[in-house]
Amino acid sequence: MPRPRAFDERRVLEQAREQFWATGYAGTRMDDIAQATGLGKGSLYGAFGDKGKLFHRVFGDWCTAVVEVAEGRLAGGPDAEALARLSGYVHLMAENTASDAERRGCLLAKGAAELAQHDPTVAGRSAETMTALLTLLRTEISAAQRHGDIDSAADPERLAALLLTVVRGIEAVGKAGLDPETLRNIADTALAVLPMPEGRKRLATGRSPAREN
Repeated sequence: MPRPRAFDERRVLEQAREQFWATGYAGTRMDDIAQATGLGKGSLYGAFGDKGKLFHRVFGDWCTAVVEVAEGRLAGGPDAEALARLSGYVHLMAENTASDAERRGCLLAKGAAELAQHDPTVAGRSAETMTALLTLLRTEISAAQRHGDIDSAADPERLAALLLTVVRGIEAVGKAGLDPETLRNIADTALAVLPMPEGRKRLATGRSPAREN
């Protein structure tokens, strides 16, 4: 019978993720992973395969977490709360980026930018993740339209794509050095441009709608 592993696999994957996140795929050697985890390269190869397979595991776990965070904010519920759920998610992404003092950005964006062009696994997992996010956003937009908080004549697919682009773009410009207040203002503006039905107006912050008297 094979001997049980004498290490915490989840902890090792987290340490490997931190290394890839800090130095990128090309800039990370298995020697670096071994040093970060305290494991010998033989143990790493035996447990996870080569560097590419290890990165795919880390990258896949990260993509799963990205979708889970979105599901935590965009998990559905009363139509009357759909716009608030959208606002909460967009502002959460802005705050997460604003609080990234090291400006490491998102491993999803970094991994896709570096590898998607020639790595089908990374390309496929990236596209799958974006599709899942787009679906969650579209579902909430449709719910907000049913409640009358977003113009029912607008295309929910296009609005979802707009918000997804804004959310992912905030991460990119935040990493490039835009200050936290600017990032928050981008989130406010993106929500403010969602088309409102006639007879409704949005507050100046763009965070909640109010019906005209």
